Amino acid sequence: MSEMISATVLLLLIMDPLGNLPIFMSVLKHLEPKRRRIVLIRELLIALAIMLLFLFAGEKILAFLNLRTETVSISGGIILFLIAIRMIFPVHDNPSSGLSAGEEPFLVPLAIPLVAGPSLLATLMLLSHQYPHQMSYLVGALLIAWGLTALILLLSGLFLRLLGEKGVNALERLMGLILIMLATQMFLDGIRTYLKL
Repeated sequence: MSEMISATVLLLLIMDPLGNLPIFMSVLKHLEPKRRRIVLIRELLIALAIMLLFLFAGEKILAFLNLRTETVSISGGIILFLIAIRMIFPVHDNPSSGLSAGEEPFLVPLAIPLVAGPSLLATLMLLSHQYPHQMSYLVGALLIAWGLTALILLLSGLFLRLLGEKGVNALERLMGLILIMLATQMFLDGIRTYLKL
């Protein structure tokens, strides 16, 4: 059960729904409110399908690539650390969606990489490799993290009104700090396993 809670927190932090709020809003702003909700739900469901695929196929992908657990753990820790650094010290560039004006997003950039990014997919592969006999817990953790992300994104206007831009930024920095600790732990676990060999 504790693995499920820690996996849920980890996945939610990597999905970073609060940090993605402004990008989602800028990509969907030209759509009608009703259509915006439909597109958002569709993109979230696509992202969930991709994440479940990586969770269940993770072990086979690692075996095919002949990667050891500690390799994925160390590289995953480094990637998460870099993401966390960006959350704490954001680069204020204009998030280009790569869409032409009036075009409706499909798969990119909302489902991939904003919700189901490379680091999240790598983490799911790592979790499925570390806990092969606890897939029900991992699926539960993924569904809870995805559900909370979906809720935050669907209520984006409310969150931005309640927290304000400064509140969202402060919360994202706090999440970044927690993610740095989790990334360091993942990195150290990988090093410890490697040294035992």
